[in-house]
Amino acid sequence: MTLPQRITDGSERDLLENMLDRNRAGLIDTVHGLTEEQARRRLVPSLTTPIALIKHAAAAERVWFQTFLETGGDTPRPGETASFAVGPGETLAEVVDEFRCASTLSRQIAARYQLDDTKPHPRAGTVSIRWIYLLMIEEFARHAGHGDILREQLTAG
Repeated sequence: MTLPQRITDGSERDLLENMLDRNRAGLIDTVHGLTEEQARRRLVPSLTTPIALIKHAAAAERVWFQTFLETGGDTPRPGETASFAVGPGETLAEVVDEFRCASTLSRQIAARYQLDDTKPHPRAGTVSIRWIYLLMIEEFARHAGHGDILREQLTAG
């Protein structure tokens, strides 16, 4: 998979959206070429597997853009792990497609807001659209790093 071209100049929104899309693509890239077995293999005590990272990212997209922005609904409390659960019948391709679809919908929803628009969050206080972009960039970059390490362990040797 090819990352979107990096832009280093432009509007703040263009830069944030580009960085978010690059991190989305980078996370997907961590599972490219893995087998179904490799994608599900647990190398750490938590539910963190390559496929689970993508499943979790799709859930984060839905929670912050669809649930929180669109309906004002709450977001999971830190440490909740249900979003990492992958069903036995779900394939890696399906989970990646789920993440891509959630990301597409997130882009459409976010386009209706200005970066300075805010909403009250029950635990975080008032959050702006800008903050949500930064949160997702942070989240996906962190998980892409996790995915890189897992991939290295799975494909070494």
